[in-house]
Amino acid sequence: MAVSGASNQSYADRWAMTTAQKVAGALGVVFLLVGVAGFIPGITTNVDDITLWGTDSGAHLLDVFHVSVFHNIVHLLYGVAGLGAMAIGGRASRSYLLGGGAVYLVLWLYGLAVNMDTDANFVPLNDADNWLHLGLGLAMIVLGLAVGRELMGRASAGRTVDDPRRGTGRM
Repeated sequence: MAVSGASNQSYADRWAMTTAQKVAGALGVVFLLVGVAGFIPGITTNVDDITLWGTDSGAHLLDVFHVSVFHNIVHLLYGVAGLGAMAIGGRASRSYLLGGGAVYLVLWLYGLAVNMDTDANFVPLNDADNWLHLGLGLAMIVLGLAVGRELMGRASAGRTVDDPRRGTGRM
C-alpha cells in the first residue's frame, strides 16, 4: 500500500521529539555519566576514601568536586529522571528542566549557608560544587523557559505535545 507524502509527514511529526525532550535526555545522560564517574578511580581522586555522605568523604570528582556515595546516587537519579521525562513527553521534560533547576538553585543557597566543615554539609559540598549548582540551576531554568515557547507553538498548531501513542497532551 502506498503512503502519500502528506501522511508520511504527519506520522513523522507525531513521533518527533520536542527540543525539551532532547535537552532533558541529554542532561539525563550527562547526569548518569557524572554519577558513574564519581565511583571510578582516576576520574575521582581518593575514591578509596569515599563515604556514604558528609564531609568525611575524601573523594573528589575530577579532583575538584567533593563527592560521596549519596552525592553520586543523586546524580544517577537525576539522570534517570531526565531520561524518564524525555520518554514521557515535552511537558514532562520542561517540568524536569524547571523543577530540577529550582532544586539546584536551592542546593546552591544551601551550600552558601552551611558551614562546609560541619555535619550539616551532608551532601558534601565545596565552593566548586556551589558554583556548578548555580550554573546548572540557572541553565536548566533558562532552557525550561526557552523550550516552553516551542511547546506552546506545537499546541497552537494542533499537534500533540506529549506521547502521541496515547493521544494525550493537547494544550
